[in-house]
Amino acid sequence: MAESADAQGMQWVDPRRRGIFELDKFHISRSLSHRIAHCNYTIRTNYDFSATVMACADRPETWINAEIFALYQSLHATGFAHSLEVWDGDDLVGGVYGVTLGAAFFGESMFSRRTDASKIALAWLVHRLRAGGFTLFDTQFITPHLASLGAVEISRSDYHTRLKAALKQTASFAPSGYAPTPHLVRQRNTQTS
Repeated sequence: MAESADAQGMQWVDPRRRGIFELDKFHISRSLSHRIAHCNYTIRTNYDFSATVMACADRPETWINAEIFALYQSLHATGFAHSLEVWDGDDLVGGVYGVTLGAAFFGESMFSRRTDASKIALAWLVHRLRAGGFTLFDTQFITPHLASLGAVEISRSDYHTRLKAALKQTASFAPSGYAPTPHLVRQRNTQTS
């Protein structure tokens, strides 16, 4: 992470408490489930990775500086960084991007330009990660937004144990034959009020 968009260099972060999504415990509200079913959004992966990262950085305070942006572009070009994007016609309205290693997905950032667009992106992403055999979804930190979808904090030692196991496994961000529908994405998630 960088201190700000204008900062030179970066720093590694290994928090004492780590945010993660337990992939089998991700949940969505009934209202979000309804939105997934009735919005005419198109979900794409890696369609415009650069625009997704730029949209994530387009806020008053960001940790994505020019050096980090360039590094993510390189990771994307080599198949290690991916985006899941929510499109409304020609408009990119939400999305999330991250890095994959083994069976771990490291969620880096997300954005929303329409109501619930980032939540919709996360629901589709979790469905994809499950289908691809991922075992760890690292969110780094936990926010009320992530907690509302089931994200939890675990200790640094628990995280390192899970990470070590995930790095020994293989997973695919583009599993063979994967063709999700809004119904399947909603069905795989636990419904809550």
